[in-house]
Amino acid sequence: MHSDQPLIHVEVVYALPNMQRVLKLAVVADTPIQEIIEQSGILAMYPDINLKKNKVGIYSRNVKLDGTAREGDRIEIYRPLVADPREIRRKRAEQAKLEADKNK
Repeated sequence: MHSDQPLIHVEVVYALPNMQRVLKLAVVADTPIQEIIEQSGILAMYPDINLKKNKVGIYSRNVKLDGTAREGDRIEIYRPLVADPREIRRKRAEQAKLEADKNK
């Protein structure tokens, strides 16, 4: 890295069910997302992260690993879904209807 290249400050975030890991770092402005994630050290901390499988986003919007970040961006590594959210909502609605019918 040359001192004349502008640096940006970003966060790399990985959320687990019981905690969230946030790593702050300064990188050269045109560094690809994948390289930023690698530089953060989060892959060594959480070997279950597989960038070929885990989706990545910036502020909840999916991004490609070869994309770049901007000053202040929050790069998020998403875990695979355990259950389909639509299926969970459908089951909840069915349960609420059964309870309503039972209380009549």
